Amino acid sequence: MARLKLLARMRRFAPELVLGLVVVFGAITLWQAFAVIKNLRDQARQTSRIYAQVIPLLADPDPNEVLALVIEIRQAGMPLVITDQQGRPTQVANTPYGSEDDPALLEYVAQLDRNNPPIEVRGIGRLHFGMLPAARRLSFLTYLQLSILALTILVGVWAYRSAVNRDRDRLWVAMAREAAHQLGTPLMSAEAWVDRLAEGTSDASKVAEHLRGDLERLNRVAQRFERIGRPARRDRVALGATAERIATYFEPRLPKHANAVTLTVHAPDAGPTIIADQTLIEWAMEALVRNAIDALSGRGGTIDVSVEEDATSAYVRIADDGPGIPPEVRTTLFEPGVTTKSGGWGIGLALAKRIVDDVHGGRLSLDPNAAGTVFVAELPKTPDDDDD
Repeated sequence: MARLKLLARMRRFAPELVLGLVVVFGAITLWQAFAVIKNLRDQARQTSRIYAQVIPLLADPDPNEVLALVIEIRQAGMPLVITDQQGRPTQVANTPYGSEDDPALLEYVAQLDRNNPPIEVRGIGRLHFGMLPAARRLSFLTYLQLSILALTILVGVWAYRSAVNRDRDRLWVAMAREAAHQLGTPLMSAEAWVDRLAEGTSDASKVAEHLRGDLERLNRVAQRFERIGRPARRDRVALGATAERIATYFEPRLPKHANAVTLTVHAPDAGPTIIADQTLIEWAMEALVRNAIDALSGRGGTIDVSVEEDATSAYVRIADDGPGIPPEVRTTLFEPGVTTKSGGWGIGLALAKRIVDDVHGGRLSLDPNAAGTVFVAELPKTPDDDDD
């Protein structure tokens, strides 16, 4: 249980963890860069000093000065081993072994030779050498950088997969709630009409008409969820008639007295007509209308649905005079799970966006300049749209 809680907490803070690793990687990179610059300066200074000492010795070699120069070179910290013509160590400096007679020294010499080829010293033998301490520190920093980079990549991949799984789970929950909401409204309506029929207070023919409407609604809901994941159909969709049908369904269910909500449709007859998936287009338009109704819940207002067209596109405009969309939510408004409603699950607008943009190649947008909330769905017309 404790392990599961730890993993859940790590998933929640995965972006911060990745950012922290990136900051650490950047800090080490800067540290290494400054270390390289400093070591190059120190090496240049040391090499120049040795060079300045060698030049006078070429003209007048002084044994004491030569010995001092050798000592200074040995003190630089570079591992040095001199071997004779038979390969036996005769002098050592800055090695883990203090004696030339140590049997492990020969293996150490072989290790030095694998990294740096030895230098022939005329009349003496060979000089075997390793890296300066600064170079060893830089090598360590390089390996540390690579380790942190690999860890950052692994944590980033893990964080991405965790985010994808979290969004997928949230989407499944939202879709389940959307299904319950879509089915719940006609079921509650049908139950109410059955109760009135049992009481004998209503005309049976009118009750049957309303029940038939609820059954048709249930059938459309089933068709909508059946369409998920399937290729879009190419139906002739009359957007005006679709808007009128949606308004007809919502009209009896709108508040009429306190905080009344008024829904009006402005469309040129049944048109304009486009080639699209009738079931999905109706679902998207209904989601936008329902979003407007929810925005006016408890305060009342008006909803205006207008359908227009030009030479290339058809436009469905859903406007309400509610409180509008907060600025901080507008950039993520169409993402699954994002909602401004208390108790909302943020699937309706995301679903409408996918239907309009991804499935039909249109564009669903929020008008940022209008009062209240105004969504505009632009749907492209094809040459087939004008055919009879």
